[in-house]
Amino acid sequence: MRGEDPFDEGATGGGILRQPKAVWATAGASVVAFMGIGLVDPILPSIARGLDASASQVSLLFTSYFLITAFAMLVTGFVSSRIGGRRTLLAGLALVIVFAALSGTSSSVAELVGFRAGWGLGNALFVSTALAVIVGAAAGGSAAAILLYESALGLGMACGPLVGALLGDASWRYPFFGTAALMAIGFLCIAAFLKEQPKPAVKTSLLDPVKALGHGGLASVAASAFFYNYAFFTILAFTPFVLDMTPYKSGAVFFAWGLLLAVFSVLVAPRLQRRFGSLKVLGGSLVLLAADLLVLGYGSHTAAIVATVVSGAFIGMNNTVFTELALGVSDAPRPVASAGYNFVRWFAAAAAPFLAPKIEEWTDVHVPFVVAALAALAGAAVVGVRRTALTHEAEELAPVHAREDGVAVFAD
Repeated sequence: MRGEDPFDEGATGGGILRQPKAVWATAGASVVAFMGIGLVDPILPSIARGLDASASQVSLLFTSYFLITAFAMLVTGFVSSRIGGRRTLLAGLALVIVFAALSGTSSSVAELVGFRAGWGLGNALFVSTALAVIVGAAAGGSAAAILLYESALGLGMACGPLVGALLGDASWRYPFFGTAALMAIGFLCIAAFLKEQPKPAVKTSLLDPVKALGHGGLASVAASAFFYNYAFFTILAFTPFVLDMTPYKSGAVFFAWGLLLAVFSVLVAPRLQRRFGSLKVLGGSLVLLAADLLVLGYGSHTAAIVATVVSGAFIGMNNTVFTELALGVSDAPRPVASAGYNFVRWFAAAAAPFLAPKIEEWTDVHVPFVVAALAALAGAAVVGVRRTALTHEAEELAPVHAREDGVAVFAD
């Protein structure tokens, strides 16, 4: 089966718990970084009331964050190849600490949107470099590294809404201060445990991630992920307004959602990949996500809550497979391939939170979920059309990436 599905190499998960301190420090800080994405979910209505803002205005907290993140992906490799991975991680963490704290002091929605943009820049520098560090330094090669990274993502996405609800029940400002404090701890851990290695012999240019997208396989993965992320962030950013629950209840819903995301990304997806193949799992999961979105949009309030939680399962599987595809399908260095892939997909993450409330204003509350379902189906269609090319190209490149797994990129 492995010969038929070259991405199984990223699904074995061997050695995931036996890692150097540098890897655990980076993964731990990554958990907090991903917490920042879902942190505002349960407090979006509270922020809207506190700053006298509309749903579409508050949704700009996601749009500004991810729009800056998308463009920053072109800069991350350029910066890290010149100042080194460790300094890039620390610079990203420092920016997140500063702008997360400033977010808590905002007196208007415009200020908060601006501070979230600065937060997005810091998060881009950190997250993209953290993936390269974990892949380069993790014991067990890319299989363990990707699952460890996805574990951090899932745990962060699960804990973010919970922390947002617990702290946000007292004030919508407290979750931002809490994130700044947690990131400060992450900064200290990275500074203590991660050692810098020599900078790469070849420096990354600003256009290298864009040039990497000239590879048909990587471009196809990025295009499919673009449509998928539109569906993903419609759920994350728009659903809290539709559910219209207290911070505690909304936090509980998205905590359960995040738990399913973590379990399916780390435990379920690898097993399904080994049995059915990565591309079948990805295509099927995108179709099921589309069906789930229709239930979310047209079902009762209880059905919408259940559909929101269940969507975490499909999102978890998609995240794992997309990450493996992006890192393994092209001949570009993994940090460059990751930057190009993220450059494309984060535009959808920026667009969905802005467009979904606007579509509701122009039509009704059901249509944003129909659009998101169509986006998920479009992502599945891209995978289906490009299936043969994706598998063939990944098989040819598997030995090259296997050799890369034995080389530590940034961590000692």
